[in-house]
Amino acid sequence: MRESRGFDDARLVREVRVRKDADIPRDQWPANIPAVAAVLDSGLELPPGVTFLVGENGSGKSTLVEAVAAAYGLGPEGGSVHSAHSTHGTESPLSSWISLVRQAGAAKWGFFLRAETMHGFYTFQDQLEGGHDFHTMSHGESFLAVAETYLDSPGFYCLDEPEAALSFSSTLAMIGVLDDLAANGSQILCATHSPVLASLPGATIYETGEHGIARRNWEDLDLVSNWKSYLNEPRRYLRHILDR
Repeated sequence: MRESRGFDDARLVREVRVRKDADIPRDQWPANIPAVAAVLDSGLELPPGVTFLVGENGSGKSTLVEAVAAAYGLGPEGGSVHSAHSTHGTESPLSSWISLVRQAGAAKWGFFLRAETMHGFYTFQDQLEGGHDFHTMSHGESFLAVAETYLDSPGFYCLDEPEAALSFSSTLAMIGVLDDLAANGSQILCATHSPVLASLPGATIYETGEHGIARRNWEDLDLVSNWKSYLNEPRRYLRHILDR
């Protein structure tokens, strides 16, 4: 696991903090999600390299990634800095409640890779002169093509469940993309359900849940133990679901 190296490290974003002037309805979504509440109370350090947020659906990981992306200036539906792409706004107000402690003089480039809105982003690209024709590729191929096209320079990258579009082998390829980015000084924040993607050596992992948000080792994640248990004996799980 990577350790923070102080003010001389390569982080573009050092920490997520609550804005002092933020008017936050603490009893309403998303402030009432334990992981979001914990970040609003205590902030969240983003170490150098790759940081994964893992947890169950509704635990706040994607909400946090989306808010950090928007606070950085990335299009909340995916895209680069000040992206104009937009279809139907569904983002939470969390980005207006937080601020990012950024490294002075750091690169400004960034990209938000969001699986659920990529179709709209592809259409937006098709409409640009000289844009990429991602629609002609399979879902997984286009997702990797976007990663290889836009995640290629030092910058700040947010990814929301990229494994949703990827096969096992393509997920391994994405691990290589993330490792290359970390090696060139980039910083990555990624929400994921994939124990494969989260196994990237050297990555920092935060687990979200009813406990709030806490740093974990890969082998101690509920995500990892649950998948191992299921793959070892799927019938033990399925007998409670299938009426046979």
